[in-house]
Amino acid sequence: MALPFLVGNNFNDPTKTRFHRSQSLGWNNGYALPVTPKTAIGGEPLPVSQLTREELDELANFKPSLTYGQKVQAPPEDFIPAHVGFDKKVLLFLGYFKQTVHESADEYYRVRPVKIYYYLEDDSIAVIEPMVENSGIPQGKLIKRQQLPKDDLGNTWHWKDLNLAINVTLYGKVIRICNCDEWTKEFMASEGIELNRPEEIARDPYTEGRKQPPRSYTTPSEFDKLRQFLVMDRKVLRFYCVWDDRDNMFGEMRPYILHYYLVDDTVEVREVHSANDGRDPFPVLIQRQKLAKDRNATTSSFPRAVLELTEKEISDWFRPSDLMVGRTVTMLGRRFLLYDCDQFTREYYAEKFGVTDFPPVDVADRKGAAPEHVIPPYNGFGSLEDTLQSCLSLIPQPPKKDFIRMLENDNKVLRYSAVMESVRPEDRDRKFIISYRLSDDMMTIYEPPVRNAGMLCGKFLQRTRVQKPGTPTDNPEFYTPGDFCIGARIHIFKHRFIITDADEYVLKYLEANADKFPKETIDSIRQKVGRSSGLGQGNLNGDSGRMDKPEGIKTEYQRRF
Repeated sequence: MALPFLVGNNFNDPTKTRFHRSQSLGWNNGYALPVTPKTAIGGEPLPVSQLTREELDELANFKPSLTYGQKVQAPPEDFIPAHVGFDKKVLLFLGYFKQTVHESADEYYRVRPVKIYYYLEDDSIAVIEPMVENSGIPQGKLIKRQQLPKDDLGNTWHWKDLNLAINVTLYGKVIRICNCDEWTKEFMASEGIELNRPEEIARDPYTEGRKQPPRSYTTPSEFDKLRQFLVMDRKVLRFYCVWDDRDNMFGEMRPYILHYYLVDDTVEVREVHSANDGRDPFPVLIQRQKLAKDRNATTSSFPRAVLELTEKEISDWFRPSDLMVGRTVTMLGRRFLLYDCDQFTREYYAEKFGVTDFPPVDVADRKGAAPEHVIPPYNGFGSLEDTLQSCLSLIPQPPKKDFIRMLENDNKVLRYSAVMESVRPEDRDRKFIISYRLSDDMMTIYEPPVRNAGMLCGKFLQRTRVQKPGTPTDNPEFYTPGDFCIGARIHIFKHRFIITDADEYVLKYLEANADKFPKETIDSIRQKVGRSSGLGQGNLNGDSGRMDKPEGIKTEYQRRF
């Protein structure tokens, strides 16, 4: 039995003098070659295999299946693809990243918490930031579901690379993983991965600074804000005031209504609009807010351009004691004169301050006589009625027409035959047909075509109303059927025409309305039409204005048209 290996129980061989290790490297043709050592430390022989070459070859060719038969193989397991085995299995990690904030005196960085979803079925990752109401930051899906690159070698992030209390870089954003859900912990433990200790998500310093301190329930006895809300709710002081800005250029006195809300000591100034005052319908001049008596009573370092005034900066605000009938108050640089109030305001001041006398102030603006509306003279452009409409309204409206007259005299036309009176001999033999429309008193002049006349015949004057010469421009007189007697000279735009003949329907129309036209005109046409018909002996059928089939000799105009 060997002695235990204890101090004093070991014996040294005094005859042993070699303690070096055998060389294991040799050199052959300048190359270092390994050499199998045959002796141990001190030159003791190493135990080596005592098998011969034949025994080694027999062991190499030995096959147990030839002796014992084929090994029974286990039945293969069913193959389950990844999208089936890991369907709806998602790892959830909680973390955050820090976003640098530039040019801000209140914060240097912002902590934004995120959720990392790892989908096991295709090794894709999605990063979602929880939505925070009224945060002003685009939140929601930061990185859509995809395989995220891990490095420049083409590797992607795997679930084996994720752990707690580590930093992962996703598209340049360094995200600190702090915690995970229970199912993720169980999955990692089943795969043999030990998770680090979870961490708390860092708090945003700016959000922590904006948190209100716990509400204090010790309120002073003189003022109770909750009692003010319960008692003064829906109680509003109403003052009628004016803003007199006539000291400035184009200034005027404008009425307003001032509302003082007793529930929160806020002030609102509303505009008073009247019909056709020419102003945009904006209802509020000063929106409801607490107004300071002096907005400049702050420290020079207070950034008034970007921050609102609070009770910490200003303590002197407008109170009901500052608003009295007859006083002038300055609000946001405007001076308002309070000249009257409503009945509730009178009762409130009588109960609160003991004021019962509220004499209204007369602020009626004494206006002079309205200037007389003078219509300028007619300038000659367009018709007189159209030009007059531009003087009656800012947006001219088309002149009103007599639709009853237009319906009664529709398609009723009086036709006259006329020749031109001119000093030029080539114009003396020119014949014209003047058509007078009874529906709108407009005239049309047409020149029948004559062969080899050498002149451009056709329409000579389009439909228009013709003014008599010598009549004033502001009150013109126009030609009527009573002026077209046989032999009468008609001046139309510096051209003189002599009436030579008329249609038979003209005589019928004048005789039917003999009380409206001169007798001389009717007699002259009756004498002319009675002897011969210059425009043909056709008659107009009633009020339709259509001609019957003409008989006898036709003129050149009737033959062609």
